Amino acid sequence: MSALVRMRLAGLLRTGRALAPLLAGLITLGTLYGGGRAQPAEAYGVSAVVLFPVLAWQTKILLDVEPDVQRRLAQVTVGVARERLSGLLAAAVAALVTVAVALLFPWLVGGVSGPVDPGDRSIPVGLALGLWAHLLVVPAAVALGALASRASVGGAGYGVAVLALGGVGAVVFGLTGSVAPWLAPPIMAAARTTAGDAAALTLLGLSGWALAWSAAVVGGYLWRRRAEG
Repeated sequence: MSALVRMRLAGLLRTGRALAPLLAGLITLGTLYGGGRAQPAEAYGVSAVVLFPVLAWQTKILLDVEPDVQRRLAQVTVGVARERLSGLLAAAVAALVTVAVALLFPWLVGGVSGPVDPGDRSIPVGLALGLWAHLLVVPAAVALGALASRASVGGAGYGVAVLALGGVGAVVFGLTGSVAPWLAPPIMAAARTTAGDAAALTLLGLSGWALAWSAAVVGGYLWRRRAEG
């Protein structure tokens, strides 16, 4: 299965399709950090929100690169379950690479402020919260991108619609006072948490919420592909 993961990642790179989401992410982050310096926790919280649709789009691109015939051959070779899992793992690896770039980017462009005094612990705390916020986004973005992939929805138009609805819905349903916050992953709540009181129980609760939402969407993705095997 590891060979299939590497093959899908290689396909994403060799076709050059990895550049589109990467450039989109860098342009978006450049615009975000161009407004002035911010504390790391607050900046990273917003960064995680804007990366969510980018990572979902990247996942869709990765899963769509492979021709349908090659995907069916992989199912025969390694089995249906492993073929599905390898695609999700490859997308997660690609997402983690993009997250690493996003975490480094603001320091390169001066988008975050440094410590005020030698005893200021805002930097390590901000880095920890920023890493948490971005890692919380990864499974949700991979799940949404998989659901929008060609193997799941068939036509390209349906895939774009799923991505658009998922990206917009994550923001709309994530607003304070939302009537149905459970319909979206807690990326907005995570951003508010990084900018406010990040209690351990809150972080744990949001992490569980994100994993549960991602599992439900992945379940929908697998259900959509049940006819293949």
